Amino acid sequence: MATFRLARRLRCARAADTMSDAQLAVLADLRMNGRRTISTLAERERVAAPSMTNTINGLEEQGFVVRATDEDDRRRVQVAITEAGAEIVVETIRRRDELLADMLREVDYTEAELTTLREASALMRRVVER
Repeated sequence: MATFRLARRLRCARAADTMSDAQLAVLADLRMNGRRTISTLAERERVAAPSMTNTINGLEEQGFVVRATDEDDRRRVQVAITEAGAEIVVETIRRRDELLADMLREVDYTEAELTTLREASALMRRVVER
């Protein structure tokens, strides 16, 4: 329950107020992993391909992603993040890091507790990156 509550608080901090969590997740994936097909993005986010197409269409209209023909298979389309999209991700991460740091400062943690939080964070990252 604590994880859900923390995530809800952190989701409020974003660089673009009109951007959905799904759109931001796609931009973050593209920034971290580079070009992807729509089907790969859909699988990664656990949504249907038509839903991902709608998400990509919205991001493309805003100038945050572009579509490009796959170099190996001309029938396939790759989606890539633009500089504007990358800036949204970077700024959102900065804001969320700042919010989390402020929240952590409000509690008087020992150095050992902070170490435990860092270790738990690394373990949780492994879970979600599967």
